[in-house]
Amino acid sequence: MSKIKIQEARVCAVCVATDPRHFVTATVPQVSLEFGGIPGDRHFGLTKRASGRESNYPHGATIFNRRQITAVSLEECRLIAKILSIPLLSPNWLGANLVLEGIFDLTDLPMGCRLLFPSGAGLLCEGRNTPCIHAARAVQAHYPDRPTLAKEFIAAAAGHRGIFCIVERPGILFTEDKVKIVWERSFR
Repeated sequence: MSKIKIQEARVCAVCVATDPRHFVTATVPQVSLEFGGIPGDRHFGLTKRASGRESNYPHGATIFNRRQITAVSLEECRLIAKILSIPLLSPNWLGANLVLEGIFDLTDLPMGCRLLFPSGAGLLCEGRNTPCIHAARAVQAHYPDRPTLAKEFIAAAAGHRGIFCIVERPGILFTEDKVKIVWERSFR
């Protein structure tokens, strides 16, 4: 037996990292999604080169890009900041493309759930984002008086780092959009 679950959230920000050398994103008023992600963003593309995250493939092999969009929640960013005893953890430092509010457990969303937007755009959750050294270094850069913060961030952000998605249906995302999060839950 299964049941459709629907949850709603609000888009607080949409962001882009236009320089492939830099991880931190910049907030913009809207983004156009295409198959492959956000044109111009460092993660745009239907394919990517395998890295240490995809250890089943030779390093550098061409594989499907499951990390087109990174989504985080304000609630989880605030929780990580609280754990770290820092006043602010900006979603931009985490390389976020989509910042949501109103969903405390974004990281726990199951693979295959859909994020549906008023423009008709749709994202498909491909999994839980794990804390990475790029985000840890970005956080550390804002708190130079805490020399072990990057290492602390990796531990504190585990289970709270958001999700990564692919574009299932192109469209436009705007700040302040309402997003409908839909998935099927199975019960025995």
